[in-house]
Amino acid sequence: MFEQAFETLQSITESNIHLQQELFNKWVGFWSGVPVAANTAPKRLQRAQKQWLDFVGDLVKKERETLEAQFSAGLKNIEDAFRLAEVKDPQELRSKTIEFWQKSIDCMRQMYEAQIRDFQAAAVKWTDLVLKPAPTACEAGAVPTPA
Repeated sequence: MFEQAFETLQSITESNIHLQQELFNKWVGFWSGVPVAANTAPKRLQRAQKQWLDFVGDLVKKERETLEAQFSAGLKNIEDAFRLAEVKDPQELRSKTIEFWQKSIDCMRQMYEAQIRDFQAAAVKWTDLVLKPAPTACEAGAVPTPA
């Protein structure tokens, strides 16, 4: 009695897995516009996961570098601001304050421009990953089976 139940459960599970694989292959084929061979789906999935991991890793590294640059510039600006208190002459204070203000604004502008460039590059790369057409069975290295 238990053997029959386990056999039924096994056949249902195998059927379910087969159905899921077919649906996935049809969905991927429909999404990319190219039919996908059954044996290339796991390879394509692994390649897509690796590309996504590389993309996110690069994005995090660039964000870290940007934050480090902002932090260093902030520390330098604080040091420069404290040096303004050492000035004795009002005219020199005025010129140093204007110079400090211009450097601060220029630094902020450069950092915002760098962030915008990084965001644009990330958006382009992400779009390329998502919209890149799927390779055909021959391109993926699969040998087509005769029907």
